[in-house]
Amino acid sequence: MGKADRQRQQSARQRIAAQQAAARKAEARRRLLLAGGAVVVVLAVVVTLIVIKLNSGTAKVPANSVTGTVLPASVSKDVTGVPASTLDTVGAGSVLKIFTTPVTAISGAPLTQDGKPEMLYIGAEFCPYCAAMRWSMAVALSRFGTLSPLHGIHSSPTDAYPSTATLTFYKSSYSSRYLVFTPVENEKVNHSQLQATTAQQQAIWNKYQPTNQGYPFIDIGNKYMLTYIYNPAVLQGKTWAQIAAALHDPSSPIAQGADGAANFITAAICKITSDQPASVCSSAAVTAVTSHL
Repeated sequence: MGKADRQRQQSARQRIAAQQAAARKAEARRRLLLAGGAVVVVLAVVVTLIVIKLNSGTAKVPANSVTGTVLPASVSKDVTGVPASTLDTVGAGSVLKIFTTPVTAISGAPLTQDGKPEMLYIGAEFCPYCAAMRWSMAVALSRFGTLSPLHGIHSSPTDAYPSTATLTFYKSSYSSRYLVFTPVENEKVNHSQLQATTAQQQAIWNKYQPTNQGYPFIDIGNKYMLTYIYNPAVLQGKTWAQIAAALHDPSSPIAQGADGAANFITAAICKITSDQPASVCSSAAVTAVTSHL
């Protein structure tokens, strides 16, 4: 690799790190403002509920609705059915050009549920980095089971990589004979809480990100941890359908990023499923990235 290439990669890493740091600082400022106004908001809500109660006799609680738009069957099929040949061709994709250590090995009691290894994801619907990684997780998880239904959302319009087309795992289900997938979409696009973490999930998050918790947090069986590992910029300005279709073109920047990241996730999952199924875990895609786990 030439000096110019190394400088470009370093510049890309620094730029993405700076963008993520800026997003985290903005989030920290927002939380402080929210905390300062919390008392006023609570009092306002209480007064409003009292008024509603007095005027209507019974205060009604709105039903909890699914966030996002159900994606067309053709788009869902493109996301969950990326050919093995495409993934094999992509290999590590663009991941290692930006992140030399995309996946971190961790040690802890095996994370399991119902007798199966568990993959835990904690993210937020506003988060542009989660927006990128959900495409990769969906591709990888679909090699081990069935993820459905797929709902489309857009990340925050005021964050880095604004309004990135993505998925939400809220109200999606996953069935697999090999592992359990537990998604927690912690906040909505407007930053209000959507799903709270359990005490166990929060303890895991605290353990592996004790000083700088952020989204996304992906724990694969308490053996591997990762956050975002490719540049979300490749998704900018694309629709759900365009991104889903690009996942099938190994030469596209989207496939190089999202499919490349999916191969790393797949390889980590194979480590906790004892390399099952063999058809996936012995593939060229997994072989190409396993040494980097």
